[in-house]
This record gives sequence, C-alpha cells and structure tokens, in this order.
Amino acid sequence: MTDDTFPNALELATELTIAWLGNQNNRLQADDVPAFLRAMHATVTELAGAAATTPEVVEEAPEQTFTPAVTVRKSLGSKDHIISMIDGKPYRTLRRHLSTHGLTPEEYRERYNLKADYPMVAESYSAQRREMAMKIGLGKQGRAARAGRKPKAG
Repeated sequence: MTDDTFPNALELATELTIAWLGNQNNRLQADDVPAFLRAMHATVTELAGAAATTPEVVEEAPEQTFTPAVTVRKSLGSKDHIISMIDGKPYRTLRRHLSTHGLTPEEYRERYNLKADYPMVAESYSAQRREMAMKIGLGKQGRAARAGRKPKAG
C-alpha cells in the first residue's frame, strides 16, 4: 500500500477533529480546540505506527471553576420550581435540563459544591406526582398481593 491511498496523519486528525466538533453532543471550548487537534494528531500518528514528528506535550485543560448564576438559597427559594445554577432559569425538574448540558445530577452537585441531598425536583411537583401515584394505586397491588399470600410449606 502506498502513502497516496491514505491521507497523512495531519489530514486524518483534522478530519476526525472536524467530525468530533461537528457533533452537537460534544462540548469543547474554542480555546481547547488546538490542544484537542494536537492530541488527535499524536494519537493518529501513534496508531499509524510512525513516531510523532513533533513530540509536543499535550497539556490538560486546567480545572474550570464554574460561577453559579444564582445562590443555593435562591435556587431553592420557591416550592414551585428550582432555579438552575447554569442559566438562572426556573425548572420543575432539573434532570432533562442537566442532560442537555451533558451533566448528571452528581456532576452538577460536584460542579457547584452542593450537598448530596440537593433536590433535582421541585417540592410542589414532587408532592403532585406523589398524590397522583397514590390516587391511581401505584405500588398497592404488589403489597396487597404479598400480604395475601400464604407461606409455602416446606
């Protein structure tokens, strides 16, 4: 096989980087793109079996500090909604909002130094869902069935 059939490592790394950054699920700051391209080039070169022509040290991105949009007290100030620390907007539940930002509830709590019991659902919404579940009898059939069974004889 000749070199003409395969793009060089730089072209391949560039194409892979463009594809990666074009995916809307991958979030990368503009300042991090050159370091990402260098890392991609080094990886492609390594996988191709050739030694990297310019052995540059790829620096890891420094720990980002995130400034919350609101205080913890203000985010939990209402029973009807929780205010997001990412954008300062009110939500009844934060899970979907966090997933659009590529975060899990644990990562969100860690990012803003929140306690492990910081709620992800507004208090009134949680109570409303609980009432609805009790009204339709969720969970009662299983308990009633278990309570009505006779113990098996051995």
